[in-house]
Amino acid sequence: MIPTSNAFLISLFLLCGLEEMVLSQHGHCAEEQCYVLFQEPKDFTSAEKRCKDTEGRLSTVISKRIDKMLKSIPSGASGSYWLDLHRATAGLQNCSSIAVREGRNFTVSWEPCGEQLNGFLCQYSLGGETCDGLKVGAGAQVKYIAHTGYEVRDSKSFPQGTIAVVGKIGSKYPDSKHVCYNKEWVQAPWFCEVFDGGCEHKCDKKTCLCPAGQTILPNKITCAADPCAKCAHECQRWGDTYACKCRKGYILAPDGRSCLDVNECVAENPCTGEGEECVNTQGGFHCRCKDDFEKEDGVCVDVSICLKCEHMLCNKINGVYTCQCREGHRVSKKNSTKCEMHCTERECPAKCIPNKDLSNNITSLDCFCPDGYIRDSADSANSTEMCIDIDECESGTECDHKCENFYGGFRCECHEGFKLHNVHECLPSEEETTEKVNGSSLGPPSPTAAGSHPAAVPSYIKTGSVLGIAMFLVMCVMLLLFLLHKAFKRCGKFTFSTIKNQNIDIFYLQQVTAETYKKLSFDKQFPSDS
Repeated sequence: MIPTSNAFLISLFLLCGLEEMVLSQHGHCAEEQCYVLFQEPKDFTSAEKRCKDTEGRLSTVISKRIDKMLKSIPSGASGSYWLDLHRATAGLQNCSSIAVREGRNFTVSWEPCGEQLNGFLCQYSLGGETCDGLKVGAGAQVKYIAHTGYEVRDSKSFPQGTIAVVGKIGSKYPDSKHVCYNKEWVQAPWFCEVFDGGCEHKCDKKTCLCPAGQTILPNKITCAADPCAKCAHECQRWGDTYACKCRKGYILAPDGRSCLDVNECVAENPCTGEGEECVNTQGGFHCRCKDDFEKEDGVCVDVSICLKCEHMLCNKINGVYTCQCREGHRVSKKNSTKCEMHCTERECPAKCIPNKDLSNNITSLDCFCPDGYIRDSADSANSTEMCIDIDECESGTECDHKCENFYGGFRCECHEGFKLHNVHECLPSEEETTEKVNGSSLGPPSPTAAGSHPAAVPSYIKTGSVLGIAMFLVMCVMLLLFLLHKAFKRCGKFTFSTIKNQNIDIFYLQQVTAETYKKLSFDKQFPSDS
């Protein structure tokens, strides 16, 4: 029996040697013995040495075991093979052999020991270290293959080196592979020195490797065509199922392998900032500023207005570019790119443009004043055209209550209890509120017909109170009618004495100059103490 401490090393040596010879051998295992037929031309001495080198010896089996072994080998093994039925007695000229004929019949014969026969039969003892049958789940079957390469059937114990292949019925690939060692089944991949670790292709440090274009299956030993090899980007696996996957910014094409770029700008515009536009790229996108916009502090700012500014002055205020005007001007309220004259005093110089008449060679001035000002030509002799503020309050504005003049304009104000409406109208606070509720913005509200919507009487008013109020109203109406009657009597006798008087004063309107208007305004603003 082989010592236990050396069992693994001896098994390695034995199995490695047998692996190299598997193409030229046939064998059969029974109980604790394995019989291997080597088809290698050798003489008796060389055959004996070959068996010893693999930790075996020339077979000394009886006829029943030879018969069982020969029945397990395929046809085409006809020839003569060395045996050791005489226990290698020294000095013999002829040595035992077995002659195998077609139909697997055999006869024992003696041949010259120095003659080369077709091969030899070795016998191995594995020291009784066997494994019980491998336990597997339902629906799986196990195929046992001895180290000689032949299937072992109808056995309850298996010698060391036996390979157990587990797989489902009808499955193309095995689920797992195991080797019997030291009474236990070791799952592949195992040591690469023993049958390449159980790997189908190549073993490296107890790991199975596959050639290019193939991938390792979940059983960790079998190689198959890589289903992900044709994937353009990535591949996802769910057990034995594979599917191609695309990186972010792409979608899977109808062929299930290629990847198509996603146009994010069309699918869902991600550039929503002011002045931004989306530019699609392969696998992504980027946001850029539109024409007439420039990126400042990470945002797109509109600079197109600066190209339209009348005075070519432009400043950035609160992140927005706006036109600016030169001194004496301000940005027009009607057009933010235009500038208009602006005066902050009662009198300002007019803006004049020379206008030459080529027909008579006379040059005149076209002068302009700011809104709310009028040209004063009093200083024309000094070549100074001035603009004077118009007092709209004195010129008869349409303010209902009060008017306040300021340089270049005016504003209307209302008495207490009224609110300004439509620039110049003053409406009672309640009336204006009613107008706003009714959606009206034109003139005073239309009168409401009496009694069309009778007021609801509060619950706390009793019947007697209602009668008293009704009688009071009737008396008020009667009193009002009496007063009207008296008034009509008196008016009937009233005469307009002023109409009868022929000395009627007649007033005429006379045009005045700006100088006269200015003097009148000063006289009114600064009356004499006389």
